[in-house]
Amino acid sequence: MPAFNPTDKQGGKAFGEYMAKWEAQLDETNKEFLNDEFFNDDEELSFKLQEYKAKFIECDQDLSGDLDVMDVKYLLQKLGQAKTHLEVISMIKEVDSTHKDAINYRDFVRMMLGPKSSILKIILLFEGLGKPKEKPKGPPPKRDLASLP
Repeated sequence: MPAFNPTDKQGGKAFGEYMAKWEAQLDETNKEFLNDEFFNDDEELSFKLQEYKAKFIECDQDLSGDLDVMDVKYLLQKLGQAKTHLEVISMIKEVDSTHKDAINYRDFVRMMLGPKSSILKIILLFEGLGKPKEKPKGPPPKRDLASLP
């Protein structure tokens, strides 16, 4: 059976195996952060790590295991914060510890949990403010003449 190629979006059993293996690797990285004394103060650490993992998987469009320029551009556009190619490269260099011009999961979590405020971190933390409010479901409430402006 040939190995799964992440750029081949056909899916199937190989895709499922690849994703399970990749998620297990991300879980191992999460365990490292949970066992790190530096981050033990945070009572919501486990919850935050699961959120970061889900966001990282969602944004890694090419399933390479790193957030490259196009992945970060996708993320920022999705959040309504479109940036130029050079701005995105600058954001990545601010966080990238491996000098591969991409953000690996460990760097991503350090950025989100660490004291340093990168532009990317600020945008991600305030992501909820840019989302449109949910429209109420169901029929509108009954109004009388006194409630009209």
